Amino acid sequence: MSERNTFLRSLHDLGLAAWFGGSLMGAVGLNGAAQAEGGAQATTARIASSGWARWAPVNAAAVGTHLVGSSGLLAANAARVATQQGVAASTVAKTVLTGAALAATAYSRVLGKKIELVSSSNPGDTEEAREHPVDTEKAQRQLGILQWTIPALTGGLIILNALHGEQQRPEEQARGMWQRAMSKTPHMPSMPHMPPMPDWRLMQH
Repeated sequence: MSERNTFLRSLHDLGLAAWFGGSLMGAVGLNGAAQAEGGAQATTARIASSGWARWAPVNAAAVGTHLVGSSGLLAANAARVATQQGVAASTVAKTVLTGAALAATAYSRVLGKKIELVSSSNPGDTEEAREHPVDTEKAQRQLGILQWTIPALTGGLIILNALHGEQQRPEEQARGMWQRAMSKTPHMPSMPHMPPMPDWRLMQH
């Protein structure tokens, strides 16, 4: 019987949920509200930047929580990654998507900080913006794309997480390990048909 990893799964899932949900809400709700209420472009940018800046520490904590849980689960399931057919491929895909989502999140914060300085009414921020001029329109276009890219990438991570859950079914583990063994020793016989697992809940009645 496999060990439970409830704590690590909780960190993984809660962090990813906040990362995905916060980015989607920001792209849809916060940006939409800023455009509806801001009026002038500078005011719209100021409202949106203020909201994203308030969310940034929470988002950073969510990302860190997800990475801790993800790393722990990878270590706990290292044997399955090595021996079960298909798990390594989905793990690599998940790692690539995670890296892309991290890069998009980090760069969007850099762009957001630049727009925040340009749109700020604080004299200190205005002076800093003058010292480091920014193509505001280009930065806003890039930021708009990234703010939709992040929920798309993290949504893909949620789908891959669902796939990992399916791959942990006992029959899937047995089939995947058999297929991996057959790929290394092609002359092995085909895997015999396995009867379905009994439903112990029904047997109790």
